[in-house]
Amino acid sequence: MSNEPAIDIRGVAKSFGPTTVLHDINLEVLDGEFFTMLGPSGSGKTTLLRMVAGFETPDRGEIRLHGDEVTQRPAHLRPVNTVFQDYALFPHMDVVTNVEYGLRVAGVKRGVRRERANAALAMVRLEGFSERRPAQLSGGQRQRVALARAIVNEPSVLLLDEPLGALDLKLRQEMQTELKAIQRRIGITFVYVTHDQEEAMAMSDRIAIMNQGVIEQVGTPREIYELPSTAFVASFIGTSNVIVRNGRTQSLRPERLRLLGAGTKVPEGSNAEAGTVTDVMYLGMMTRIFVHLDSGDDIVAVRTNDDSAGGATDVETGAHIVVAWRPEDAFALESELV
Repeated sequence: MSNEPAIDIRGVAKSFGPTTVLHDINLEVLDGEFFTMLGPSGSGKTTLLRMVAGFETPDRGEIRLHGDEVTQRPAHLRPVNTVFQDYALFPHMDVVTNVEYGLRVAGVKRGVRRERANAALAMVRLEGFSERRPAQLSGGQRQRVALARAIVNEPSVLLLDEPLGALDLKLRQEMQTELKAIQRRIGITFVYVTHDQEEAMAMSDRIAIMNQGVIEQVGTPREIYELPSTAFVASFIGTSNVIVRNGRTQSLRPERLRLLGAGTKVPEGSNAEAGTVTDVMYLGMMTRIFVHLDSGDDIVAVRTNDDSAGGATDVETGAHIVVAWRPEDAFALESELV
């Protein structure tokens, strides 16, 4: 791996007409990591990816790839490849010809490009599929062909713009595991764009949370989930209860809350507030309990449905309970963002 970051974005901003979509973005993506840009629609993540790819030019700021300044360099001269949600495979070509197409355009000799194309298909576990046409493949197989076509050119950075969005849930989950395994095998820096938080948490080494053209937080999945720095991150990643106590805005994750029946002793040192259960939702592996606190806040708690769950499934709508949590499980947020 290089000492230089794979991608170094410095002070990048972009507007389309009167609408500013990116505000002074500063970001480093490390060499060899699986990095995800996560955010809702309109947060600017795809625009930022397109600028790294060379499909858009920033209004100001600069972009470096492995230390090389490429801000104004056209897309075909950058050491990157992009995989889109629409895989854009050529329907009249078989799989191996699709994969080697970029090498043919680059003037690579037939024997060499066929060898590299077959090696790329082996990386994505599609040996034996080389003579099939795209229409004869499943959605997941077509996604792997698109991935092989991108990695056969040996880019230093692979950009992926919601490539699993068209797949059904089960196949999407399977491909998440496969994509991460492929990235580890080939060692290329992956930059992934998605609005799916579970997808980002499952695959990423680090995640940048984007919102309205700014980066709210960058960190590992664990850091972002357990130590959200803003109210937006706390609410966007998983489920979080955002409350204000003693002038401090705090985040409480549902799994950290304990629900206590009337007369049950509150654990020493815990915060505790009374409330009423407004709804109980059974979800298979867990139960979600909605509580209206006497303070006026509405919060959510979850319990796994096993023998150690503390009787969560016995909680009924209308029950008067006490919600308790340890002080260290309440994380301070930037209150001005609430």
